[in-house]
Amino acid sequence: MMNRVVLVGRLTKDPELRITPSGVPVASFTLAVSRPFSNQQGEREADFINCVVWRKPAENVANYLKKGSLAGVDGRVQTRTYDGQDGKRVYVTEVLAESVQFLEPRSASGDRGEGGYNNPPREQKASYSGGNNYQNQPPRSNNQGYSTDLDKDPFANSGQIDISDDDLPF
Repeated sequence: MMNRVVLVGRLTKDPELRITPSGVPVASFTLAVSRPFSNQQGEREADFINCVVWRKPAENVANYLKKGSLAGVDGRVQTRTYDGQDGKRVYVTEVLAESVQFLEPRSASGDRGEGGYNNPPREQKASYSGGNNYQNQPPRSNNQGYSTDLDKDPFANSGQIDISDDDLPF
């Protein structure tokens, strides 16, 4: 059996971060994903897909993504049920995200107004442990008015780069 979902879209509102009674963070958000075709009127439509992410990635999503942010989600579809207030059984289908990728640089959303990437995180600062995911990398700007080493591009004004075959690892 296979249950795999890969989505790329924009958040429809700020993520909602909750903490379970046992202290585990969980964030939920809705991703608007454009359909690859137009309807009969020539308009592009979108699907609005509910996503849930747990633990440290949930904190990162809540701290660094906001309404309009472009994100990639890798996970699986899950359906759960609960009894509603009216006594009827409610079915919920959502994507359980195993990985959330931040797909645009922080500076790209600087014109999104208050709460943009250049402002401090809403809840708390996330600690970073390295890794290959964008959400596990330290912020590029420190909001203190000075640059970090990550802000410096060693290839910014060099034009073409001369690399010999001996320098390549493969």
